[in-house]
Amino acid sequence: MSSAAAPKPHDVTPVERGVIDLLGLLAYAELVSFFRLASDAELAPTLGDKGELAAFAAMEQTHHRLLRNRLVELGVDPEAAMRPFVEPLDAWHARTAPQNWVESLVKAYVGDGIAADFYRQIAELTDDETRELVTGVLSEEGRAEFIAAKVKQAVADDPKLAGRLALWARRLVGEALSQAQRVAVDRPDLAALLASGNAEGGTGDLAAVSRVFARLTDAHNARLQAMGLGS
Repeated sequence: MSSAAAPKPHDVTPVERGVIDLLGLLAYAELVSFFRLASDAELAPTLGDKGELAAFAAMEQTHHRLLRNRLVELGVDPEAAMRPFVEPLDAWHARTAPQNWVESLVKAYVGDGIAADFYRQIAELTDDETRELVTGVLSEEGRAEFIAAKVKQAVADDPKLAGRLALWARRLVGEALSQAQRVAVDRPDLAALLASGNAEGGTGDLAAVSRVFARLTDAHNARLQAMGLGS
């Protein structure tokens, strides 16, 4: 008797590779955010502020675990999925190290915010389960309001801070967009996933990706206004 032919292994499509990249990138970003918020909590001036930031840090750790679990469900080693993003994200954080607690809050609000906008745009082009997961882990659940209120109060107490913090926020946006473009260049499947939903560009069209990045700056102005740093 002839034995049945063994099934061929599933060939991972570019879209599926793009989804794995997205989950790996976000999983590492959430892990780093946990450590950063925990450090920010140590620097906070009041016990109430320390408690709030510690709670936000714990939430980021929970989000990291959800993303790891999803990668495992997909048959992917989470560490392997995160590894390509360790160096670029660590380099970005090294270039944008805040000098004090208020600068760290602006970075958490502006830098993390524009990154989250980027992840959401990619997630809109994925399957329902991935989109729901990414949307859930990017939920700020009061963090944005807390940070904006603290920065706004700091500026009210010392109006001279406004100009310096506004410049800091603009630098963060520029660095974040540059870093996102670098990741897109280095991970073509991720770029292809994002460009596939852009009517003006085809798969892998980095010009289309750049147009997406340009649109991300719109939300930046709203964040500046929320922190009292807008013109």
